[in-house]
Amino acid sequence: MLRSRRQRGESQFGCLIGLVVLLVACVLAYKLIPIKVKAADMRDTMVNEAKSAGQHDEKMIMKIILRKAQELEFPITEENVEIHRNSTYIKIDMRYTVPVDLPGFTYKWNFHHHTENPIF
Repeated sequence: MLRSRRQRGESQFGCLIGLVVLLVACVLAYKLIPIKVKAADMRDTMVNEAKSAGQHDEKMIMKIILRKAQELEFPITEENVEIHRNSTYIKIDMRYTVPVDLPGFTYKWNFHHHTENPIF
């Protein structure tokens, strides 16, 4: 004899909760992943400029970093970038905040990139 597993009053509430959680995860991924990729690109630019410090001076490095920030539409200014150089190494620190518009509020995502490299 086959019995039905369905009982009176049973609902699909668990499925509904699962769909809501999936929807929230998709919205977060849609908003946050592109910013994370752009931040990685910004960090790569900073590291590459530190590696080529023997060929570029501080002004050129700052100009290239700010041009990349403008291209990526990041709110980075000269105040957000610190470049320290001596005869043997270069150190670059970059701190900035990217506002992320999420449904219902704006999240401020803080980034800090740091690199040190010897000058050849």
